Amino acid sequence: MASPFDAWIRDEEVVTLLAQEWARQTSTLQLIASENFASPSVLAAGGSILTNKYAEGYPGRRYYGGNAVVDEVEDLARRRVTALFGADHANVQPHSGANANVAVYQALLEPGDTILAMRLDQGGHLTHGSPASITSKYWHFVSYGVTPRNDDPDHPGEVIDFDNVRDLALAHRPRLIVAGATAYARRIDPVPFREIADEVGALVMFDAAHVAGLIAGGAHPNPVPYADVVAFTTHKTLRGPRGGAIVSREEWAKRIDSAVFPGQQGGPLEHAIAAKAVAFREAAQPSFSQYAAQIVANAQAFGAALVGQGFRLVSGGTENHLLLVDLRDFDVDLTGKEAQEALDRAGITTNRNTIPDDPRSPFVTSGLRVGTAAQTTAGMREAEFGQIAGLMARALRGRGDEAVLAQVRGEVADLCAAFNPYASFTS
Repeated sequence: MASPFDAWIRDEEVVTLLAQEWARQTSTLQLIASENFASPSVLAAGGSILTNKYAEGYPGRRYYGGNAVVDEVEDLARRRVTALFGADHANVQPHSGANANVAVYQALLEPGDTILAMRLDQGGHLTHGSPASITSKYWHFVSYGVTPRNDDPDHPGEVIDFDNVRDLALAHRPRLIVAGATAYARRIDPVPFREIADEVGALVMFDAAHVAGLIAGGAHPNPVPYADVVAFTTHKTLRGPRGGAIVSREEWAKRIDSAVFPGQQGGPLEHAIAAKAVAFREAAQPSFSQYAAQIVANAQAFGAALVGQGFRLVSGGTENHLLLVDLRDFDVDLTGKEAQEALDRAGITTNRNTIPDDPRSPFVTSGLRVGTAAQTTAGMREAEFGQIAGLMARALRGRGDEAVLAQVRGEVADLCAAFNPYASFTS
């Protein structure tokens, strides 16, 4: 299946690979919570002539000539994103969410300072102090977690334990408290984090990588009024290009900018910044609020359907775009790794993920993380996500039978054909 870009590329091997990826994305289900379908406008800006321009520095303060146009592009992106989130200042240069997070630490902290953040195995991100991340080499992390699992359906547990957050803050007196997660299905209220931080004299950073689009669309509380700094990616629920951004209070603006450049990065990717500007404009449209609400509605319908198929949801459900699925109630022997690989063969793209107090290793896991942002972009609604839950269950029950997986894959392809995110682009 050819893509619309093939005519632009004079490299047969690359064209072949791009066509294969085009076919994969449009004929299989994309359920990874950190992925989405960028609009044709975002894709076009990201592949634009701005690729050619080196622009080390910031608008009006570049180290190279010929930057009059890219200065306007970057200023446009900054104006749009500060308006979108109601922030004082923005830096749109980070190449990724991880870069954005580390830049915040570098700006606000001294090496060895204490940071209180969420444990990786309970929903946190690598940059929240994992031993595998460079962040743990420079700063001292103390980790908070979630409440224990509770079989009471009205209070299922596995939500942020704010008593634990406060106790740890009082005991360790961190310089910075990080709110935000990478595998957490509930809204994250920024107010208790602000209150605890004020009690111990700490700053607050909100890592909004996953929920930035929901915040922009009004489907998640906006942390900007409560956090000193908010860092996020632009490619998840925000539906922009791959990259990062930081918004902050004015008092931290110069330190944030210095930490990004020259502290971490050299020349910014101005073609990516142009694509970010496009995405910020798209997210400011009324239709984006409808989209964000539909993401959450789809996730809740998806969760109910998965429970109906015998799966258990960590924390009992979802209030955002993702679901963390505990596979053990469905099949005690089924691992996340095995489930991910079987679903891949059935045309359903997911990722294995640890669950709180997971007895299995992070490479194997007892869970899957799934999200609804991408297929919501494609136009799917609650009924389709109910259908997807049934397809997943069939594939996993028949994971040892390639005929079953092939049958599910065919049904997946039929479903995706009716909801092609780029149908208008290719017609």
